[in-house]
Amino acid sequence: MKSATEISDVVMTEGFAIVPSVISESFVSACRDSLIKLIQEDESSRPTGFEVDRHMVHNPFLREKIFFEILENPEIIEIVDQLLGSTSILYAFTTSSMPHHGTNYSHRIHVDSPRVIPKYITNVGVMIALDNFTPSNGATWFLPGSGEIIDPPTSDAFFESALQVLPKAGDMVIFNARTWHLGGMNHSSSDRHALTLNFCRSFIRQRFDYPKMIPYDEASQFSTFLRRVLGYQVRVPTSLDEYYLPTDSRLYWPDQG
Repeated sequence: MKSATEISDVVMTEGFAIVPSVISESFVSACRDSLIKLIQEDESSRPTGFEVDRHMVHNPFLREKIFFEILENPEIIEIVDQLLGSTSILYAFTTSSMPHHGTNYSHRIHVDSPRVIPKYITNVGVMIALDNFTPSNGATWFLPGSGEIIDPPTSDAFFESALQVLPKAGDMVIFNARTWHLGGMNHSSSDRHALTLNFCRSFIRQRFDYPKMIPYDEASQFSTFLRRVLGYQVRVPTSLDEYYLPTDSRLYWPDQG
């Protein structure tokens, strides 16, 4: 088993790495069942005009508490922190399901972060397989070492060097969010499910205002570690009263990057 430092070195050079068995078989099954339930709920409630979000669930942890455990998984966060520093926060938590005999919005050559800073990663992607990824069920393709390529490569150039990653259920693929990648086509007769998270440096604005979205009574029970990951230590004061709070009560903690 490689150390967090060794894995982060691979991500820095190759752009991605597979980390085996970050969640147990029983937890995979529980997450998968919960995700399928949410997908079914969303099919009848998605706003018109947002069909690109089909087969994706935003912020599943706000609806099914089991997903909070992903955010407190020490093996995942240790590697994320190795790449982003010990104050990293959650940018987004979505899911990605490849429907049988089809694909989803990830089926395009793309990156998950717009910023290109040489030798510096601002965002890290985490994909946790809830089913075995195979060439036939839409496994993701990554272009090694492409993190500093600004313009999207042509399809020919991409597939000339891209690799299809094949994690097993419970494995994690961790990657520089600037690495060019593409979700495959699912030619099988079964849906293929995954959790997809994006972490960022603490000075970057999150996709959602999680401290505002989560009820105060619930958030007050969170561990200090979970509150950090969700962005509770980097909130912006909304008044002078909040700005002048005592140090131990401030919304923006010191030394957050």
